[in-house]
Amino acid sequence: MLVVGVLKLTLFLPENHSLKGKRGVLKKIKARVANTFNVSVAECDAHDLWQRAVLGFSRVGTDAGEVDSALRQVVQFIDAMELAELGEEEIEIFHV
Repeated sequence: MLVVGVLKLTLFLPENHSLKGKRGVLKKIKARVANTFNVSVAECDAHDLWQRAVLGFSRVGTDAGEVDSALRQVVQFIDAMELAELGEEEIEIFHV
C-alpha cells in the first residue's frame, strides 16, 4: 500500500523586513531540507507577508510510521537551523 505524508508548517520571521529577505531565508531552508531528506517542499500560503511563511512538505513511502517520522525530523531540522521560529504544524497521513 502506498502512504503519502503531508506536513504543513507555519514559520515566523520576526527579524525580517522585506519580501526579498523572506525569500532568502526560505531558499536556505528549502534547499537544506531537500538535500537532507527525501521530501518535496513548496511555499503554500502567506506569500505576501514579510514575517510569516507557510511551507508544505510531502513524503511518499510504504510504511506510515517511517513517513510520519521523516516529516517530524524535518520539523526538528528546521528548528535546529534557527533561521525562523516554528509556528503551527499539521501532519496528515493518507493511505492510497
